[in-house]
Formats: sequence, structure tokens, C-alpha cells
Amino acid sequence: MSTGTYTARAAIITDPQRLDFPATTQNREAIWQVLGPLVDEKRGPVLEVASGSGQHLAFFSSLRPDEQWQGSDLEPLHRDSIRAWNPNLPPALELDVAGEWPERCWGGIVAINLLHISRWAATLGLFRGARAHLVSGGWLYLYGAYLRKRGANAPSNLAFDQELRRQNPDWGVRYLEEVLALADNLGLIADGQVEMPSNNFSLIFRQK
Repeated sequence: MSTGTYTARAAIITDPQRLDFPATTQNREAIWQVLGPLVDEKRGPVLEVASGSGQHLAFFSSLRPDEQWQGSDLEPLHRDSIRAWNPNLPPALELDVAGEWPERCWGGIVAINLLHISRWAATLGLFRGARAHLVSGGWLYLYGAYLRKRGANAPSNLAFDQELRRQNPDWGVRYLEEVLALADNLGLIADGQVEMPSNNFSLIFRQK
């Protein structure tokens, strides 16, 4: 994670380096229904930022083993887990999305449950990195909870936002309108909003 502080509730399984985040197996199928067609465009290597335990990366790469997958995380404990779950993939990058990105182009970038457990600077850095490093027509896929400035919000998302802000005032469920405005200001094209289970959203943005 780009926060440098947050570690999801995890259990250690057979390999002592493999972290097990139970929520991963709960949402991965729904995520893949949206993410899979993007991967199948085959625009180039796919980078997952803030890969956490590495379980999502392992699941996605098992479905498309011919794709070039790259994990990343700022936390050493997470990078060890990513390697343990994905021994056949390149070692995870030590990437802080709010900092310098490696000079490499990506066909797609994936960020799952990142925006609400990182400071706003990480969201800004993620979009700037995508704008600078996605190939033409490349995509940025985001998954997570969002709030709306107008209209009703799910009580669970409002409670989640309050819980996060109690832990760290820089965290919180982001307003969808602010995320869309940021992408537009940086020159990324909004290309889809998909309602997901448990009041989450998939958001898709495109490089021009």
C-alpha cells in the first residue's frame, strides 16, 4: 500500500510468507467479470499497484497466464507475500504511487481498495502515473467503495468512511465526483462505472 501504515487483517497460511486476506476471495470473481475484458484487449503489460498480499494478482494471472503481470507494493511484508503467491512472476516493485514511477509503459493499471486507505496525494499520484505511463488507449481500473455528493449513500459506506477517518484523518471513502473530476483534469477519459456487490464500484479510465 502507498500509505506505509495500513495492513489489512490477515492470517498466515502454509507458507509463512503468504498473507491471507479473506476479502480477496469474496470479491475476486465479481472484479474479474469487469477486469477480464480489459485484460483481453492485450494492450501491453498489466501493473497492479498496492497488490497487498498478492492474492488478487495470483488469481488474475492464473486466468490469463499468457499476460505480462507485474505486482507492486510499498510494504516489504506485502512484497514478500506477493512473491510467495506469485513465484513465476517478476518480483514486486517497491512503488509508492505518490512518488516516482519507473520509466516503463503499461497496457493497463489495476488498483483495488487503495483510494480509501491512502492519503489524497496517493490518488493524485495514481492518476498522474497512469497519465504518464499508460500506452495510447490503455486503461486504469479502480475498485472500491465511493460516496456521492448528491443522492443517497449506502449506510455501510457512510459507516466505513467514519471508521477509516477515526483510524487516520487522511483516509476515507472518496467522493465519486471528485475522483472523476481529477481524472478529467489530468486528461484521462472516464470509460465506465459498474455497480458491484456490497455497494462497491468498478471505475474504468482511458488514456487518450
